[in-house]
Amino acid sequence: MEDIRGQRWAVTGAAGTIGRALREHLDARGIALVSIDIAETTPMSDADRVWPADVRDLAALEAAFAGCAGVIHLGGIPDEADFHDLAEVNIVGTYHVLEAARRAGVGRVVFASSNRLTGYYPAGTLVDEAMPPRPDGFYGASKVAGEALCRLYVDKFALSTIVIRIGSYEAAPGSPREMSTWLSPADALRAFDAAMHTPRQHAVFYGVSHNSARWWSLDEANKTGFVPRDDAAAHGEAAAYPAEQPQGGPYAAAEYSTQRMRAV
Repeated sequence: MEDIRGQRWAVTGAAGTIGRALREHLDARGIALVSIDIAETTPMSDADRVWPADVRDLAALEAAFAGCAGVIHLGGIPDEADFHDLAEVNIVGTYHVLEAARRAGVGRVVFASSNRLTGYYPAGTLVDEAMPPRPDGFYGASKVAGEALCRLYVDKFALSTIVIRIGSYEAAPGSPREMSTWLSPADALRAFDAAMHTPRQHAVFYGVSHNSARWWSLDEANKTGFVPRDDAAAHGEAAAYPAEQPQGGPYAAAEYSTQRMRAV
């Protein structure tokens, strides 16, 4: 894509942790924003247009995206939940974002997917984006559907979609699992910068730092322009993590899903 300075980009999930950091980063670089969330959102500057809207409201999203060059879709339920809620918000909501972008003439959607889409691969396996999904729960399954919708909108409607499978976004790794899955805040910004600027029409890559013990290939990330710089090893030595254990760790346990199901 061309130089994006001076363009307007919409951000769903604008009030979230990544949303706030990314909006501050983009605002400082001269990107005009439309900040979309159902939660109270504080504008970063006069160039940041706060737009209260729900991803379940297609018409509201279409209106919000008018005049935008791109959309960064961070909004949704960010963890395991009852599948009916995940389907309504994460799957139908992602369809609404893509369809609203198509109707509004937006050029690109950057979709925040998740490493949990492949959380049932064992820790001893280096996973790349060509391998079949093995979600560790219903949340991961909702991201499988979101990625499929992104691919559909590329093939059928010529929309550009770039998918980032977000790792463990934390100031520092806080568990043996996060020594492999950590995504530093600085590397997260680099990942979104790459997704916004890459000339590729469609790409899927892992948003993970350059951890010595990482479980996911960075080949597609590098091709897309994302070259992470941080390493969890700078925060200490990685504890032993059984090679046969699912990469999702506690998220892969059956009770992690069943405890979040609605009562019948």
